[in-house]
Amino acid sequence: MIKRDYYVNKIIKKQWDGRVKIITGIRRCGKSTILFELFKQHLLTTGVSEGDIISIALDQNRYAALRDPDELAEYIRKRTANAHRRYYLMIDEVQYAISSEELRSTDAPVRIYGVLNEFLANKNVDVYVTGSNSKLLSKDISTEFRGRGDIIQVYPLSFKEYVEGTGLDKRDAYDEYMMFGGMPYLTRLDSDEEKLQYLTDLFEEIYFKDIEERYQINLPGILREITSELCSSVGSLTNASKISRTIKSTRNLSVDSETISSYLRYLQDAFLFSEAVRYDIKGKKYFEYPAKYYCTDVGLRNARLGLRQMEETHIMENMIYNELIIRGYSVDVGVIAIRQTDADKKVHQKNCEIDFIARKGSKLYYLQSALYMNDPDKERMEIRPYKAIDDSFKKIVVSRSYGKSWTDEKGILRIGLIDFLLDESSLDR
Repeated sequence: MIKRDYYVNKIIKKQWDGRVKIITGIRRCGKSTILFELFKQHLLTTGVSEGDIISIALDQNRYAALRDPDELAEYIRKRTANAHRRYYLMIDEVQYAISSEELRSTDAPVRIYGVLNEFLANKNVDVYVTGSNSKLLSKDISTEFRGRGDIIQVYPLSFKEYVEGTGLDKRDAYDEYMMFGGMPYLTRLDSDEEKLQYLTDLFEEIYFKDIEERYQINLPGILREITSELCSSVGSLTNASKISRTIKSTRNLSVDSETISSYLRYLQDAFLFSEAVRYDIKGKKYFEYPAKYYCTDVGLRNARLGLRQMEETHIMENMIYNELIIRGYSVDVGVIAIRQTDADKKVHQKNCEIDFIARKGSKLYYLQSALYMNDPDKERMEIRPYKAIDDSFKKIVVSRSYGKSWTDEKGILRIGLIDFLLDESSLDR
């Protein structure tokens, strides 16, 4: 059992806060284990009676009857009838209690939310649910739960969790993690073939099926093409129109950009990809498009491509992005205009990119991801955008070239990639 204290502690802090705790994230990332095993174990060790913990896994056949919200509500009422006891109610994969009609209609009330609200009103019931689709829960937090809902998003294993869970040397762990990522079940598999097959099957047996059923997809082949295209171009600027043109040229398939846009949203709703939009640092505004997309797990990305296109530069960038997101930062792509003189001594502006702008509260960091920094030209290229920034927020370069971290004479923090991934406070050195 891999300890995932980061998430367990988040849940512990929200006990009995009068809100429904919603643990969400990509399917098979460990949500159920965190809630039903790790958090439950915490409760038992702190004196909670097992009989006061009500666990319902709606994705299991033995609980199929409870997918009907009325049946579920009656079952919970019976289990929580003693007003003098305090109960912990845990419902796994709550989306199984939402009917197809409720999913398709924007007007139909979602009955399961009424059930959750009922038991939130009971002062002796603390409610926890897991779900694997953001659309099923996030839009209802402020309305159905009237400000009484907290989202805790779970991700695949971070690199630090992977190292601690596997016991591998950090260098060996990096090689494994860079190829196969951090889906927890992989730690039980021995061979590369088993790992690749497991990740490949996740797409076809779970992720694509979930999306197709949830959104009534009528072009499943296009959904797969878009997924492959995003995996192939991870970290590159793109948009619906560009993807549409790519599919037309490579597959001779014509799909309008509106359909592509919808499918992009569905892939994000399923937590398979995250979008990083561009931010004009000097103009202090966002660009509407194009944007970058990063895969929630690099192993899933690699498996989708059949372990082709294993460019470490792009995989490293994806890993850094994921680590920042896991740590709770909001992440954008930075754009800054730089004045430069050409060979004819004409001055013109060029937009330069900063890989990431990471924000959390009042803190802001600029980060460049550079696989190697042992070439003077590469050094100049990565540092050049920083010279044009006139604020005092910390500027950072993360590279595999670096050993021990240091701050150079320009005030730029240099961090080795593995140290960055292992040290949650590395940006504040």
